[in-house]
Amino acid sequence: METVALFGASGVIGQSVARTLQAQGRPYRVVGRSEGSLRREFGADPLAEVVTWNPEDPASIRAAARGVRTIIYMVGVNYWQFHLHPELMRRTLDAAIAEGVERVVLIGTVYPYGMPRTATVAESHPREPNSYKGRMREAQEDLLLEADAAGSIKGTILRLPDFYGPGVERSFLYRAFVAASQGKRAPLIGPLDAPHEFVFVNDVGPVVTALMDEPRAYGRFWNLAGAGATTQRQMVNELSAQAGHTPKTMSMGKTLVRLAGLFDPFMKELVEMYYLLTNPVLLDDSALRGLLGTVHKTPYAEGIRQTLAALRQEQEAKSRPAAVPATT
Repeated sequence: METVALFGASGVIGQSVARTLQAQGRPYRVVGRSEGSLRREFGADPLAEVVTWNPEDPASIRAAARGVRTIIYMVGVNYWQFHLHPELMRRTLDAAIAEGVERVVLIGTVYPYGMPRTATVAESHPREPNSYKGRMREAQEDLLLEADAAGSIKGTILRLPDFYGPGVERSFLYRAFVAASQGKRAPLIGPLDAPHEFVFVNDVGPVVTALMDEPRAYGRFWNLAGAGATTQRQMVNELSAQAGHTPKTMSMGKTLVRLAGLFDPFMKELVEMYYLLTNPVLLDDSALRGLLGTVHKTPYAEGIRQTLAALRQEQEAKSRPAAVPATT
């Protein structure tokens, strides 16, 4: 069977893709910096091959790509190091082409679209990034699309909005889930009633593998929208209701985000992306649905239920006393 390599496997999207491949009975390779972390997450799966890499070393990247037909590329960088996105993509493409890899699927973001011109954004919307991060992501995409156009390798891109779900700690909603589950005030960023959309993380894996297997998918990018437009307030109201608490919220405007950025590098970098909260990019994924047919989307209420259940399990595990070793 063909080998699929998950570059950046340790993230929540990588774990979703891995679960899908496991359910399909397909062998896969997980690639990351830390062997210990990879073995904790994937070591129990006999279908998973653990490979470490150093993305700064071309020989290491080639070794990670060796014998692979398809790379699912999900490599993340710190929010203040977006200049690395095109650099890492160039190194990965050079290594993949040298090793005879046939296909690369890049998990992308809405950043390259820039300020939305329309109520919903289809793939025909111009790429006009109005942020440094958007320009770096656009440059990353261009490298893959240019390699595809040159016939060096097949490439496609799946664009995602914000996502949430079990284990998703890097989300606008994560602290809100934690606080609302405890009856505390949910900390949020930006206007609470502006339209927004979220993808449930467990829905991403099946879409990625279906896109990977579809020959018509390559040479362009595709949108995956959330389960409809919602708002941060509606999400908090629902998760508070399910947790049995009265909804309580607090929101940071752009000025407070900028002030917080004096002490927090993530918040400092968030300022330029604040426009996504006031002028949201709501994706039109009719092209993807036309390509793949059924695209399952977990309703927000059900996604919240599953996320809260996972959060409770995590909190219960942390509260249990550590086992005392037996003595003789």
